[in-house]
Amino acid sequence: MQTNNGQWRLIARPQGRAKESDFEWREAPTPAIRDGEILVRIIYLSLDPTNRGWMGMDTYMPAVPLGAVMRGITLGVVEESKNRDFAPGDIVQGLGGWQEYYAGDASGWTKAPRIPGLPLTAYFGAMGHIGYTAYFGLMDVARPKPGETLVVTAAAGAVGSLAGQMGKIAGCRVVGIAGSDEKCAWITQELGFDSAVNYKKQDVREALKSACPDGIDIDFENVGGPILEAILDRLNLYGRVALCGLISQYNAEAPPTGPANFINILIKRARVQGFLVLDYASRFGEAASAIVPWLKEGKLKYRIDMVEGLRAAPAALNRLFDGANIGKLLVRVSDEPA
Repeated sequence: MQTNNGQWRLIARPQGRAKESDFEWREAPTPAIRDGEILVRIIYLSLDPTNRGWMGMDTYMPAVPLGAVMRGITLGVVEESKNRDFAPGDIVQGLGGWQEYYAGDASGWTKAPRIPGLPLTAYFGAMGHIGYTAYFGLMDVARPKPGETLVVTAAAGAVGSLAGQMGKIAGCRVVGIAGSDEKCAWITQELGFDSAVNYKKQDVREALKSACPDGIDIDFENVGGPILEAILDRLNLYGRVALCGLISQYNAEAPPTGPANFINILIKRARVQGFLVLDYASRFGEAASAIVPWLKEGKLKYRIDMVEGLRAAPAALNRLFDGANIGKLLVRVSDEPA
């Protein structure tokens, strides 16, 4: 086992997009663990839009303190354990942070058993916090019915791509909004979306008139801003908006305006509900019991956008905001165990 632990620590609150200068790379000896603790070698680090929120302000979790290891969701292998619930060799998930090793309290870490036929990356690509967000946001918050029209924003992203496929499983007509022809082709030709809108090339309002001739019953919202405004224009009576994220606003340096047509929520008697996957922690088993068979049956597909090496994490994070990534953005920190 190596003795030094490489870490990215947050040293400044980002103004606009996060920059590498907002972080500091440090190497320090891996601390010895005490009774009740575990030592985890990080294998994969998940890069998520919420990382940007954690850097700047208190949200559903406190902001990352300046000088602290940057918070991040990870999958790793237990190298050493002084906790009776974990053994060396266990594959685990938890908030290990932007570092090569986590040493400390075992609370908050869960085992991720190997599932025959599924790689470890499936725990970020289709299960774990990504898959469960899509599942509960659609099935519990939006409650789709066969024949309804579902629009998914950031549809080629990790959560959006799964939510759209789950909508098809539920019998919906699914329209995805994405930012390139490649992404639109992926979600329609490979994932089975019925239609796609390229917001960088098309007028979204006009495109939705064609893609959703009978209006919109459900919006799985990841973006906000003008795209959300265009969707509200076509929302049907008793429509539902499952508010998963507002990625267009995370780097904003001034408070966002709008949507200007918010009155449509009243006129259409629509329901808008924000949600966090943490709200459903007691029901993760329910989601897994649905998702694993869908994966094995080929009804649910995912794509991993892999970045090599922890040193690349600060620069790679902005791939989420400039539209460069397709699917789930991960950093490979170390090799999987044999």
